[in-house]
Amino acid sequence: MDKLLSSDLNPKELSSLTLAFVGDSVYDLLVREYLLTFGNNRVGELNKSKVAMVCCSAQTKALNKILNHLTEEEEAVFRRGRNVQVRSVPRNSTLRDYHTATGLEALFGYLYLSGNVPRVRELFQLIIAEKDE
Repeated sequence: MDKLLSSDLNPKELSSLTLAFVGDSVYDLLVREYLLTFGNNRVGELNKSKVAMVCCSAQTKALNKILNHLTEEEEAVFRRGRNVQVRSVPRNSTLRDYHTATGLEALFGYLYLSGNVPRVRELFQLIIAEKDE
């Protein structure tokens, strides 16, 4: 499966915030599925764990784990997302972490919309590898 919908979207033509909009959901779904690998749990506990993994500071740490593994094209997408101007920052986040998280989400959105789901999985595995050990 390349994408959930068969569409002729060209992610190179989409804005960084649009890519981050999609990437946020892609990353969130990966985290949710990952949490289920630990077995059935109460939804409240699952949500608490999910929030801890998708917050800006956690996404900054995630980016640091994969940064050396990115291609030039992927780095360019990340930088473009990171450098986008935003109007507001979540209360519990720094501007730097928010920008980094936006870049990471833009990257995941770009890869997903490009139909490169295997690469999405590969990068996510690098992010969670340390947690599984």
